Amino acid sequence: MDELLKIKAFANREAIPIMQDEGCDFICDYILKNDVKTVLEIGTAIGYSSIRFANLKHDIHVTTIELDIERYTKANQNFKLCKLEDKITSIHDDALTHDFSEQFDLIFIDAAKAQYIKFFEKYKNNLTKNGVIISDNLSFHGMVDDLTLTHNYSTKKLVKKIQKYDEFLKTNEEFETEFFEIGDRISISRKKSVEN
Repeated sequence: MDELLKIKAFANREAIPIMQDEGCDFICDYILKNDVKTVLEIGTAIGYSSIRFANLKHDIHVTTIELDIERYTKANQNFKLCKLEDKITSIHDDALTHDFSEQFDLIFIDAAKAQYIKFFEKYKNNLTKNGVIISDNLSFHGMVDDLTLTHNYSTKKLVKKIQKYDEFLKTNEEFETEFFEIGDRISISRKKSVEN
């Protein structure tokens, strides 16, 4: 799709982080294999992954939330460009304070890395019965495994918060999480069955 190539080129030019293709392909594959019909994306950026998800099949709806007004505006332009306004609900708000009453088959966390635990805890009750929470950037360009890759103080602080989230997922008693060395490392968390 030419529009997606244009969106990717714009993201590269403006240094706007969008999902790596490998990671995005992986989630798209999950959506198709598990008949996901509703997606909540936390962190729209300029709409690249929302468009990829919404284009997968006719009966899917994506809700996406973005705090940055410029990115939100650009994302809406991109949704219109791809003729997907009826399949994507775009919200300009802070995901940490916004409340959704509906439930989703898949919740995708790809916003402020330092807030991942808060996002997870806030939205876990918005999952459908067999829904999953997918998180991206858990390697953070390799720095989560090797902190010596950066000497930047604020980056180190951020990486330590991702390491804390990693530990939160591994020790969570309510959810079981699988990790995949795909893209920038992805996790899939699903509620443990009550019988366990």
